[in-house]
Amino acid sequence: MTSLFEAAAECLAAADPGEKVALTHRHAAALARGELHIPADAPPPAPIRMPGRPPRPRLVHPRELPRRGLGSDEGRAAFLHAIAHIELNAIDLGWDAVYRFRGLPEGFYRDWAQVADDEARHFVLLRDRLRELGFDYGDFDAHNGLWEMCGKTAHEGLARMALVPRVLEARGLDVTPGMIERLRKQGDARTVEILETILREEVAHVAAGSRWYRWYCERAGVEPRARFRELLQEYASGYLRGPFNIQARLLAGFDEDELESLRQVEAVQAAPL
Repeated sequence: MTSLFEAAAECLAAADPGEKVALTHRHAAALARGELHIPADAPPPAPIRMPGRPPRPRLVHPRELPRRGLGSDEGRAAFLHAIAHIELNAIDLGWDAVYRFRGLPEGFYRDWAQVADDEARHFVLLRDRLRELGFDYGDFDAHNGLWEMCGKTAHEGLARMALVPRVLEARGLDVTPGMIERLRKQGDARTVEILETILREEVAHVAAGSRWYRWYCERAGVEPRARFRELLQEYASGYLRGPFNIQARLLAGFDEDELESLRQVEAVQAAPL
Protein backbone atom coordinates (compact mmCIF):
# COMPACT_ATOMS: atom_id res chain seq x y z
CA MET A 1 0.00 0.00 0.00
CA THR A 2 1.32 3.41 -0.97
CA SER A 3 1.50 6.05 1.72
CA LEU A 4 -0.60 9.18 1.34
CA PHE A 5 2.54 11.31 1.52
CA GLU A 6 4.08 9.42 -1.42
CA ALA A 7 0.85 9.82 -3.38
CA ALA A 8 0.77 13.56 -2.68
CA ALA A 9 4.40 13.92 -3.75
CA GLU A 10 3.62 12.13 -7.02
CA CYS A 11 0.78 14.52 -7.77
CA LEU A 12 2.95 17.53 -6.96
CA ALA A 13 5.75 16.31 -9.22
CA ALA A 14 3.57 15.67 -12.28
CA ALA A 15 4.41 18.29 -14.91
CA ASP A 16 1.73 17.51 -17.49
CA PRO A 17 -1.64 18.98 -16.40
CA GLY A 18 -3.55 15.98 -17.70
CA GLU A 19 -1.33 13.61 -15.75
CA LYS A 20 -1.65 15.76 -12.61
CA VAL A 21 -5.44 15.64 -12.92
CA ALA A 22 -5.51 11.87 -13.49
CA LEU A 23 -3.19 11.16 -10.56
CA THR A 24 -5.22 13.47 -8.34
CA HIS A 25 -8.47 11.68 -9.11
CA ARG A 26 -6.81 8.29 -8.65
CA HIS A 27 -5.16 9.04 -5.32
CA ALA A 28 -8.11 10.96 -3.85
CA ALA A 29 -10.37 8.01 -4.67
CA ALA A 30 -7.84 5.56 -3.18
CA LEU A 31 -7.74 7.57 0.04
CA ALA A 32 -11.54 7.62 0.21
CA ARG A 33 -11.53 3.81 -0.16
CA GLY A 34 -8.96 3.42 2.64
CA GLU A 35 -6.22 2.22 0.29
CA LEU A 36 -3.61 4.83 1.28
CA HIS A 37 -2.10 4.71 4.75
CA ILE A 38 -0.99 7.75 6.73
CA PRO A 39 2.26 6.73 8.43
CA ALA A 40 2.82 8.09 11.91
CA ASP A 41 6.59 7.66 11.57
CA ALA A 42 7.08 9.30 8.16
CA PRO A 43 10.27 11.32 7.75
CA PRO A 44 9.98 15.11 7.53
CA PRO A 45 8.82 16.50 4.19
CA ALA A 46 11.33 17.70 1.63
CA PRO A 47 11.82 21.47 1.44
CA ILE A 48 9.18 23.15 -0.66
CA ARG A 49 10.01 23.74 -4.31
CA MET A 50 8.17 24.55 -7.49
CA PRO A 51 5.77 21.73 -8.36
CA GLY A 52 5.73 20.08 -11.75
CA ARG A 53 4.65 22.48 -14.47
CA PRO A 54 4.43 22.32 -18.28
CA PRO A 55 6.76 24.53 -20.38
CA ARG A 56 3.84 26.89 -20.97
CA PRO A 57 2.33 29.15 -19.75
CA ARG A 58 5.17 31.58 -19.25
CA LEU A 59 5.12 32.94 -15.68
CA VAL A 60 5.42 36.72 -15.43
CA HIS A 61 4.81 39.43 -12.87
CA PRO A 62 1.09 40.21 -12.53
CA ARG A 63 1.71 43.75 -13.83
CA GLU A 64 2.90 42.24 -17.14
CA LEU A 65 -0.42 40.53 -17.81
CA PRO A 66 -2.46 42.57 -20.30
CA ARG A 67 -6.01 43.60 -19.50
CA ARG A 68 -8.55 42.21 -21.93
CA GLY A 69 -12.28 42.72 -22.18
CA LEU A 70 -14.83 39.91 -22.25
CA GLY A 71 -16.47 41.02 -25.49
CA SER A 72 -14.40 38.74 -27.75
CA ASP A 73 -13.57 35.03 -27.77
CA GLU A 74 -9.92 35.90 -27.13
CA GLY A 75 -10.82 38.09 -24.16
CA ARG A 76 -13.02 35.40 -22.63
CA ALA A 77 -10.33 32.82 -23.33
CA ALA A 78 -7.71 34.92 -21.53
CA PHE A 79 -10.06 35.23 -18.55
CA LEU A 80 -10.76 31.47 -18.55
CA HIS A 81 -7.04 30.79 -18.83
CA ALA A 82 -6.34 32.89 -15.74
CA ILE A 83 -8.96 30.97 -13.75
CA ALA A 84 -7.72 27.62 -15.08
CA HIS A 85 -4.21 28.55 -13.95
CA ILE A 86 -5.52 29.32 -10.46
CA GLU A 87 -7.28 25.95 -10.36
CA LEU A 88 -4.15 24.09 -11.49
CA ASN A 89 -2.21 25.83 -8.71
CA ALA A 90 -4.99 24.96 -6.29
CA ILE A 91 -4.54 21.26 -7.04
CA ASP A 92 -0.95 21.59 -5.86
CA LEU A 93 -1.96 23.73 -2.88
CA GLY A 94 -4.24 20.93 -1.70
CA TRP A 95 -1.63 18.23 -2.17
CA ASP A 96 1.13 20.30 -0.58
CA ALA A 97 -1.00 20.71 2.55
CA VAL A 98 -1.41 16.92 2.59
CA TYR A 99 2.29 16.29 1.99
CA ARG A 100 3.88 18.98 4.14
CA PHE A 101 2.03 18.99 7.44
CA ARG A 102 2.54 15.77 9.38
CA GLY A 103 1.00 14.23 12.47
CA LEU A 104 -2.45 15.74 12.01
CA PRO A 105 -5.94 14.22 12.29
CA GLU A 106 -7.00 12.03 9.40
CA GLY A 107 -9.79 14.50 8.62
CA PHE A 108 -7.22 17.13 7.68
CA TYR A 109 -5.74 14.90 4.99
CA ARG A 110 -9.14 13.81 3.71
CA ASP A 111 -10.32 17.41 3.46
CA TRP A 112 -7.33 18.63 1.45
CA ALA A 113 -7.23 15.59 -0.82
CA GLN A 114 -10.91 16.24 -1.56
CA VAL A 115 -10.14 19.89 -2.26
CA ALA A 116 -7.39 18.86 -4.70
CA ASP A 117 -9.83 16.46 -6.39
CA ASP A 118 -12.43 19.22 -6.78
CA GLU A 119 -9.85 21.64 -8.15
CA ALA A 120 -8.76 19.06 -10.72
CA ARG A 121 -12.35 18.77 -11.91
CA HIS A 122 -12.62 22.56 -12.09
CA PHE A 123 -9.44 22.74 -14.15
CA VAL A 124 -10.84 20.25 -16.66
CA LEU A 125 -14.12 22.17 -16.98
CA LEU A 126 -12.21 25.37 -17.71
CA ARG A 127 -9.73 23.76 -20.08
CA ASP A 128 -12.53 22.12 -22.04
CA ARG A 129 -14.26 25.50 -22.34
CA LEU A 130 -10.99 27.08 -23.48
CA ARG A 131 -10.72 24.46 -26.20
CA GLU A 132 -14.30 25.15 -27.31
CA LEU A 133 -13.19 28.75 -27.88
CA GLY A 134 -10.18 27.61 -29.94
CA PHE A 135 -7.49 27.98 -27.25
CA ASP A 136 -5.76 25.79 -24.68
CA TYR A 137 -4.02 26.03 -21.36
CA GLY A 138 -0.60 27.56 -21.94
CA ASP A 139 -1.69 29.93 -24.70
CA PHE A 140 -1.53 32.99 -22.41
CA ASP A 141 0.98 34.16 -19.82
CA ALA A 142 0.21 33.65 -16.12
CA HIS A 143 1.61 34.60 -12.72
CA ASN A 144 2.83 32.58 -9.74
CA GLY A 145 1.31 34.45 -6.79
CA LEU A 146 -0.56 31.52 -5.26
CA TRP A 147 2.46 29.26 -5.16
CA GLU A 148 4.68 32.04 -3.83
CA MET A 149 2.40 32.36 -0.79
CA CYS A 150 2.47 28.59 -0.44
CA GLY A 151 6.25 28.81 -0.13
CA LYS A 152 6.09 31.63 2.41
CA THR A 153 3.82 29.54 4.65
CA ALA A 154 5.56 26.18 4.24
CA HIS A 155 7.00 26.41 7.76
CA GLU A 156 3.68 26.60 9.60
CA GLY A 157 0.32 24.97 9.02
CA LEU A 158 -1.46 27.69 10.97
CA ALA A 159 -0.15 30.41 8.66
CA ARG A 160 -0.91 28.28 5.59
CA MET A 161 -4.53 27.76 6.61
CA ALA A 162 -4.97 31.44 7.42
CA LEU A 163 -3.43 32.90 4.30
CA VAL A 164 -3.85 30.55 1.36
CA PRO A 165 -7.48 29.42 1.65
CA ARG A 166 -8.74 32.37 3.72
CA VAL A 167 -7.00 35.20 1.85
CA LEU A 168 -5.87 34.20 -1.64
CA GLU A 169 -8.45 31.57 -2.51
CA ALA A 170 -11.20 33.52 -0.75
CA ARG A 171 -10.51 36.31 -3.24
CA GLY A 172 -12.41 34.21 -5.76
CA LEU A 173 -15.51 34.42 -3.58
CA ASP A 174 -15.34 38.20 -3.89
CA VAL A 175 -14.72 38.63 -7.61
CA THR A 176 -16.53 35.69 -9.22
CA PRO A 177 -20.12 37.00 -8.83
CA GLY A 178 -19.23 40.15 -10.76
CA MET A 179 -17.55 38.13 -13.50
CA ILE A 180 -20.59 35.88 -13.74
CA GLU A 181 -22.81 38.88 -14.23
CA ARG A 182 -20.57 40.34 -16.94
CA LEU A 183 -20.45 37.03 -18.80
CA ARG A 184 -24.20 36.62 -18.49
CA LYS A 185 -24.62 40.00 -20.19
CA GLN A 186 -22.35 38.73 -22.97
CA GLY A 187 -24.64 35.72 -23.44
CA ASP A 188 -21.95 33.21 -22.46
CA ALA A 189 -24.23 30.78 -20.61
CA ARG A 190 -21.76 27.90 -20.69
CA THR A 191 -18.99 29.83 -18.92
CA VAL A 192 -21.51 31.19 -16.42
CA GLU A 193 -22.59 27.64 -15.58
CA ILE A 194 -18.97 26.60 -14.97
CA LEU A 195 -18.21 29.61 -12.77
CA GLU A 196 -21.37 29.10 -10.73
CA THR A 197 -20.28 25.51 -10.03
CA ILE A 198 -16.80 26.64 -9.03
CA LEU A 199 -18.08 29.46 -6.81
CA ARG A 200 -20.46 27.13 -4.97
CA GLU A 201 -17.75 24.55 -4.30
CA GLU A 202 -15.04 27.08 -3.42
CA VAL A 203 -17.10 28.19 -0.43
CA ALA A 204 -16.57 24.71 1.02
CA HIS A 205 -12.83 24.88 0.29
CA VAL A 206 -12.41 28.19 2.09
CA ALA A 207 -14.54 26.78 4.91
CA ALA A 208 -12.04 23.91 5.24
CA GLY A 209 -9.30 26.52 5.63
CA SER A 210 -11.34 28.27 8.33
CA ARG A 211 -11.99 25.02 10.16
CA TRP A 212 -8.36 23.90 10.23
CA TYR A 213 -7.07 27.40 10.96
CA ARG A 214 -9.17 27.43 14.13
CA TRP A 215 -8.07 23.88 14.95
CA TYR A 216 -4.42 24.97 14.76
CA CYS A 217 -5.15 28.03 16.90
CA GLU A 218 -6.89 25.96 19.55
CA ARG A 219 -4.02 23.47 19.65
CA ALA A 220 -1.49 26.30 20.01
CA GLY A 221 -3.55 28.23 22.57
CA VAL A 222 -3.76 31.21 20.19
CA GLU A 223 -6.70 33.59 19.92
CA PRO A 224 -7.73 33.15 16.25
CA ARG A 225 -9.05 36.63 15.51
CA ALA A 226 -6.00 38.43 16.88
CA ARG A 227 -3.62 36.05 15.14
CA PHE A 228 -5.46 36.45 11.85
CA ARG A 229 -5.03 40.22 12.08
CA GLU A 230 -1.31 39.77 12.76
CA LEU A 231 -0.89 37.40 9.83
CA LEU A 232 -2.72 39.76 7.51
CA GLN A 233 -0.34 42.57 8.46
CA GLU A 234 2.73 40.34 8.20
CA TYR A 235 2.02 38.53 4.93
CA ALA A 236 -0.96 39.91 3.08
CA SER A 237 0.15 43.42 2.15
CA GLY A 238 -1.09 44.07 -1.37
CA TYR A 239 -3.31 41.00 -1.59
CA LEU A 240 -6.52 42.41 -0.15
CA ARG A 241 -8.94 44.40 -2.26
CA GLY A 242 -12.63 44.92 -1.62
CA PRO A 243 -15.48 44.86 -1.93
CA PHE A 244 -15.82 41.56 -0.09
CA ASN A 245 -18.53 38.97 -0.68
CA ILE A 246 -19.81 39.07 2.89
CA GLN A 247 -22.44 36.36 2.52
CA ALA A 248 -20.05 33.87 0.90
CA ARG A 249 -17.30 34.61 3.42
CA LEU A 250 -19.70 34.08 6.31
CA LEU A 251 -20.70 30.72 4.80
CA ALA A 252 -16.97 29.94 4.44
CA GLY A 253 -16.32 30.35 8.16
CA PHE A 254 -15.42 34.01 8.59
CA ASP A 255 -16.98 35.89 11.47
CA GLU A 256 -17.82 39.57 11.68
CA ASP A 257 -14.64 40.45 13.57
CA GLU A 258 -12.48 38.86 10.88
CA LEU A 259 -14.37 40.63 8.13
CA GLU A 260 -13.79 43.89 9.95
CA SER A 261 -10.06 43.08 10.07
CA LEU A 262 -10.09 42.65 6.31
CA ARG A 263 -11.77 46.01 5.88
CA GLN A 264 -9.20 47.67 8.15
CA VAL A 265 -6.23 46.21 6.27
CA GLU A 266 -7.81 47.26 2.98
CA ALA A 267 -8.36 50.79 4.32
CA VAL A 268 -4.72 51.10 5.43
CA GLN A 269 -3.49 49.94 2.02
CA ALA A 270 -5.81 52.37 0.22
CA ALA A 271 -4.88 55.37 2.36
CA PRO A 272 -2.80 58.03 0.57
CA LEU A 273 0.83 58.34 1.58
